[in-house]
Amino acid sequence: MNDSSTPPIRILLVDDHTLFRRGLSALLSRDPQVKVVGDAGDAGEGQRRAAELQPDVILLDNHLPGVNGVAALPALQEAAPAARILMLTVSEDENDLVAALRGGAAGYLLKTTEGDALVSALRRAVDGESVIAPEMTSKLVAAYRGTSTGAELPSPALVLQASPLDALSPREREILRAIAQGASNKEIGRALGIAETTVKIHVQHVLRKLNVSTRVHAAVIATESGLV
Repeated sequence: MNDSSTPPIRILLVDDHTLFRRGLSALLSRDPQVKVVGDAGDAGEGQRRAAELQPDVILLDNHLPGVNGVAALPALQEAAPAARILMLTVSEDENDLVAALRGGAAGYLLKTTEGDALVSALRRAVDGESVIAPEMTSKLVAAYRGTSTGAELPSPALVLQASPLDALSPREREILRAIAQGASNKEIGRALGIAETTVKIHVQHVLRKLNVSTRVHAAVIATESGLV
């Protein structure tokens, strides 16, 4: 339940599909932790609305008419410097992912993301985390390794931190391997036969022991260490 003393996360939606904006706004409005303060149908309108509203988070589609979402990132960042910009798109293309992160996006989410997971991602983004859809984690690691596009990770927040895996228990190594393969907590729990809440605790331990703050960091370390 949301603490009444904590103001809701203020969201600006930028997407060219009116029905999607309305549907997403209605979905998010059910949660007291977030508040949709405005929406826009293209990059130009998004920039104007961002400057006017100064939202906490901008949810940005990539496939916009005229200037696409990735190309719009610099203008949106200039219009609302304090806002965290998260791509919310149907594209699972690795090149789009890398381009968005290189452009300064704080995360990359898919439109198939469930409501609760989306609100959690918004909260984590406001807390300073880089949030990546679980389905895209393995593709980001592939980009890091140069196995597909040869692209380098663009964001300083995703730079590999050297941390040995020796501190991890066998179960935590299993969890880390699954994270690197892009599995969600629910999928990990189902595969290992443990509760999702137990998986969440294990993930927290893994991140702490590896001295990282995001699953993406952990996935990169797992790959570089030969765990995957």
